Amino acid sequence: MSKLTADIEANLALFIEETTASQLVWGLRNEEGWLSCDSTEFEQSEVMPFWSSKEDAQTHNVEEWADFEVLEIPLDIFVEDWLLTLAEDGVLVGTNWNATLEGKEMEPSDLAKLYL
Repeated sequence: MSKLTADIEANLALFIEETTASQLVWGLRNEEGWLSCDSTEFEQSEVMPFWSSKEDAQTHNVEEWADFEVLEIPLDIFVEDWLLTLAEDGVLVGTNWNATLEGKEMEPSDLAKLYL
């Protein structure tokens, strides 16, 4: 059962807590690449969602995202490589989107600071 709620700040805190404990981040990927979509918060911005548990990522592996595979990313690679690349590309990071696709959208550098 998902621990995610309608409280996106609590879901962000859970993301940091669980990824730090497991040393894994979860995302959705298909043959074209990792899932990204238009931001609901920031105009003309793209956001790439990630989850702190495989189960929560799998919740979104349906309908238009059914052709994606749920894959893990080691936390050190996520923080040291991914967040830098996403920042350079101007892509936001979405953390622990709940079942209604609500979640914190933030600059990759701001997320990286939460691991310091």
